[in-house]
Amino acid sequence: MSDLFSSALSRRTFLSGALAVGAGATLAACSSSGSGGSASSSPSAATSSAAGAATGTINALFMKQAGYSEDHVRAMTTAFQAANPGATVNLEFVPYEALHDKIVAASAAGTYDLVLVDVIWPAEFATKGLVTDITDRIPSTWSNDVLAGALDSGLYQGKYYAVPWLLDTKYFFANKDMLTKAGVDPASLGTWDGVTAAAQSIKTKLGMKYPLIWSWPQSESVICDWAVLTASMGGKLFDDNGQPAFTAGGALQALEFMRKTIVDGITNPSSTQSAEDDVRKVISAGDAAMGLNWTYMYAAANDPKQSKVANQITISPVPSGGSGQISVNGSMAMAITSGAQNPDAAWAFAEYLSSEKLQEQYVTDSLPIWKASYDNPDVVKSAPDVVAAAKVQLGQMVNRPQVANYNAVSAKLQEAVQKALIGDLPVQQALDNANTEVQKLLTA
Repeated sequence: MSDLFSSALSRRTFLSGALAVGAGATLAACSSSGSGGSASSSPSAATSSAAGAATGTINALFMKQAGYSEDHVRAMTTAFQAANPGATVNLEFVPYEALHDKIVAASAAGTYDLVLVDVIWPAEFATKGLVTDITDRIPSTWSNDVLAGALDSGLYQGKYYAVPWLLDTKYFFANKDMLTKAGVDPASLGTWDGVTAAAQSIKTKLGMKYPLIWSWPQSESVICDWAVLTASMGGKLFDDNGQPAFTAGGALQALEFMRKTIVDGITNPSSTQSAEDDVRKVISAGDAAMGLNWTYMYAAANDPKQSKVANQITISPVPSGGSGQISVNGSMAMAITSGAQNPDAAWAFAEYLSSEKLQEQYVTDSLPIWKASYDNPDVVKSAPDVVAAAKVQLGQMVNRPQVANYNAVSAKLQEAVQKALIGDLPVQQALDNANTEVQKLLTA
């Protein structure tokens, strides 16, 4: 998630809207403020895998905005306590921007038993000993039953440090009317070569100056897009040993591709200054035909109150660069702190919150982590287009570099990518320079 919450619109706040649009607005969608409803307002005690087993006090830290609303987390907690009468859960909610530092500051005192962590934090928190290795607690069946990308949201160096809970990833959005007018077969958008060819056709036949818009400013958002392209082209930003791998292979190819789309005049050069919500606004205004973004854009871009091209925007898995339709993991998970006073009860609570039946009851807040949910008729009918894309994409996600000092490393990569995109440095030189700086950070 990182600084992506700086957008005016959260990519998860509008998930409920995406589901409402997909269902013809027949569901009672809920916002991050807690208004609205869920598929079932009172979760059943049967969703607990160990009803009655948890005892004692559980202190849990969550965030205020996005994903499961505060009201719904409280409702889930009430149901958990009903199923486990010997347990008491104390909930605390803070803004996302305060979550990381709150976890770090409270670690020494053992204030919390369970904390919500962003997908880019397990490496740091595990290295610093702030969260517990829960590998032995993870049921063996989860490797088959849980979406791989979701399970990986708590993974670091082959061990699990968090229970998957909130899911998000980037998808590919396109204006179907523009594709039709330009004579582009939508099926051709399954590859990046097909996307560039489509962009050229739209530019030539429709006179659109820049058919593509991206979120490529010097911020975390450009790393997310670069990670998508890198993975789809068979590369890695860092190897399995945590060492830089971005100066060659798919990562180099991806950045060269990004720069070339600007040089060729099919990507709007303002992409180097655009956040995710700028992508949404440009496409919604009819000033671009295609782009990457988080789930929330589907609802917003198809809302007549926000968009000039409502009902024209499609959502699909990201294109392949030859190695699959792989997107970036933007999920969050629940970790048991190393100072937890009641780790067993914290585990029971996390397992309950992530359970299949419970997540399906709150599908308007966040899509489930469970593979089987995407074949559940009630889940599918809530948003057929979103669920169809998610069924593919949520099982094919890549994490950003899993290094302890991720924020510092990301800052160096952002700077290098920016210089390459605006043409200040050749792509290879920009990445080589970044490699030197990143190596210093890794050995500091």
